[in-house]
Amino acid sequence: MGRNWAGNVHYRAARRHRPASVDELRRLVAGAERVRAVGTGHAFNRIGDTTGDLISVAGLPPAVALDRDRSTVTVTAGLRYGDVATRLHADGYALANLASLPHISVAGAVATATHGSGRANGNLATAVAALELVTADGDLLTVDRADPRFAGMVVNLGALGVVSRVTLDVLPTFDLRQYVRLGLPRAALDAALDGAYSASVFTDWRSDRLDQVWLKQRADQPPPPADWLDTVAADAPVHPVPGMPAQNCTVQLGEAGPWHERLPHFRLGFTPSSGDELQSEWHVGRADAGAALAALEPAAARIAAVLQICELRTIAADRLWLSPNYERDSVAFHFTWIGDPVAVAPVLAEVEERLAPFAPRPHWGKLFARDPAASYPRYDDFRALLREVDPAGTFRTDELDRYFPRD
Repeated sequence: MGRNWAGNVHYRAARRHRPASVDELRRLVAGAERVRAVGTGHAFNRIGDTTGDLISVAGLPPAVALDRDRSTVTVTAGLRYGDVATRLHADGYALANLASLPHISVAGAVATATHGSGRANGNLATAVAALELVTADGDLLTVDRADPRFAGMVVNLGALGVVSRVTLDVLPTFDLRQYVRLGLPRAALDAALDGAYSASVFTDWRSDRLDQVWLKQRADQPPPPADWLDTVAADAPVHPVPGMPAQNCTVQLGEAGPWHERLPHFRLGFTPSSGDELQSEWHVGRADAGAALAALEPAAARIAAVLQICELRTIAADRLWLSPNYERDSVAFHFTWIGDPVAVAPVLAEVEERLAPFAPRPHWGKLFARDPAASYPRYDDFRALLREVDPAGTFRTDELDRYFPRD
């Protein structure tokens, strides 16, 4: 892999590896001065870049091992969520939530607290019951919820080792129906975000109303009424980005289907987009959703000029140190920008400035400019954990040194 999915980052690694076994992975890590793991390349900044050795764990033998007694599944770290979900559903199980893309790897998504939506749903890292990782000396370390360091090691930014296996909580499989509603009044944002098991609100910042609401609703629940929140029902499948074809999106119009074919926005068998885009995302407190939306309104025209689409989603609070949702129910403001870094940079900075009164926490794998230190209450604790687990800085990168300066 020479570059990330979006093409805005070209990896500088001197060597690239795809080990076929955990033993080979351990030897590679132990013999490297600088090393980083890379997943499916969906990070938009240089958090995964290194001048040393770049390792993909996608070549490790794929395994999806259910433990029905503990209601968990242990999977190879490099597997994609969509592949894990398909296996789980066939065995009668499910994950509580998925991100909009089923194409991302389990370890990569967990390491950056990637998320779906839903008032009661935590980000994907909150489903982690245990991690197995290879540390700088090549040893295997397993941590679970009984380990006092666990809450600091799950959302780890790849800075503590190369994760080889992940154990996730599972629940019985379930069906969902997906409905799309159009033309949401801005004043109804809070009600819309609470409107289903998982809800996403999309806007291109060109209208007084919010363009789309995607409701992913338990199949045994009644459909939204015809006048739901003064919106209208989409009468054909739609894509979140205006003008894009809907064929690669998950099934809509209220047709029931399994959880893993409705929770993502995009189908596993389709490429979601060309990758010609940049992304940023900031999480604010759930109670501040309306005020944060209003704070961005004066910049609407400037945002719209460099935007493909903006999505708002809810995430439940958790106790993971580097989670944007640490001890705070949240709303995420996600921006998919055009693929022009020069044009996007000043608008990104203005969005950050306008969200600053709401203590925004950035998504670690996307583009942001402000120092994140003040946004994360357990920031100093994670810096101490870095010193403990990786004192030589084997897994550090220039980007990590910027986020977490060495003493």
